[in-house]
Amino acid sequence: MSTTEPAGVEATINGCRPADVDPIVIDGDDLESTAPGHLRDLKSGLAARGYQPATLVVDACFAEDCSLATQAEADRLRELVRAAAFLGAGRVELRIEAVAEPETAGPSLAALAERADREGVDLVALGDADVDIET
Repeated sequence: MSTTEPAGVEATINGCRPADVDPIVIDGDDLESTAPGHLRDLKSGLAARGYQPATLVVDACFAEDCSLATQAEADRLRELVRAAAFLGAGRVELRIEAVAEPETAGPSLAALAERADREGVDLVALGDADVDIET
């Protein structure tokens, strides 16, 4: 994952001005669906009320020692990263509850971090689980 900022970031920040929008944190469990139509309606409804999603918080669990379960959880998390990007949230916080096999979950989380980077979303792991999400 790159730690350098694109050259245009500073110029864009210098030209910023306040907006009458409240940043909010959305809990991933509160999303009824990650389907584009639902997300489009949600985004529109939030904007109409003066809200801008800043962060999506997601519970992640890799408690089963099973590659199929790990893949299913990784797929679910990938959909939530896509949803965060669609909603305009710049950050996804993963609350990692349990990891049965770090050797299995680690590569899945690294791939998720790459996806988040491509989507322009910062992926942050929270919790005490012994797993690295760096790419």
